[in-house]
Amino acid sequence: MRIATWNVNSVVARLPRLLDWLGTAEPDILCLQELKTSADGFPTDELADLGYEAAVHGTGRWNGVAVLSRVGIADVRRGLVDEPGFQPEDALLEAHEPRAVGASCGGVRVWSVYVPNGREVGHPHYDYKLRWLQALRATVQVELAAAPFAVLGDFNIAPTDADVWDPAAFATSTHVTPPERQALAELRALGLVDVVPRAMKHDTPYTYWDYRAGAFHKNMGMRIDLVYASTGLADSVRDAYVDRDARKGTGPSDHAPVVVDVDLSPAG
Repeated sequence: MRIATWNVNSVVARLPRLLDWLGTAEPDILCLQELKTSADGFPTDELADLGYEAAVHGTGRWNGVAVLSRVGIADVRRGLVDEPGFQPEDALLEAHEPRAVGASCGGVRVWSVYVPNGREVGHPHYDYKLRWLQALRATVQVELAAAPFAVLGDFNIAPTDADVWDPAAFATSTHVTPPERQALAELRALGLVDVVPRAMKHDTPYTYWDYRAGAFHKNMGMRIDLVYASTGLADSVRDAYVDRDARKGTGPSDHAPVVVDVDLSPAG
């Protein structure tokens, strides 16, 4: 089975690229982030033509997540356990941003997540990010009972200094602060494995490059798109890669897809 994740930075703007990539990479399950469209505006028919069902959580021009599957979709859940809103009144209005969706696909329980950016240290959005990560941990703690399990997506956190092109350039920025990295460590401590570095067994490519200043061509990137899997699923991983080619050309997303191949056969 091939499982992948991709922040497409607008599924409508990136639709031709998405359809082409699906036809080439042929993932069985694809987690998408930053849809920037409502569920009604999601290209369900175009994806169905390629054999994919979709579980979508999107409300408009910002955020949005989805799970695509050609091995079936069941038990869809939108949102996290005790998920916080950005503003205090959001919880009262149930105005949660669409940042997490879970589904069972072909015997694997997956969650597609788009962790809040945080903007800058000390900003209310940074506090929101940390609270949101607490809710993600609470959700994963419950969902891990369903195995095999994986949570994939744009975490907006580089796990280590090796996952950014220049740690000094991020010394006072979000994405690398101790509280954010501690939140990731606490998530892994539930029994999850960061499978891509283990599978690749060498320097893991970045997954995100800013559009500005020729960052992609200079490889000034970050590894913030992650695949965290339960131990059993992690042990079944046979290969993984970051598809840099999908970041090339005209009009790409600023993220590249991350692809993981697993062998779920009894002898796998």
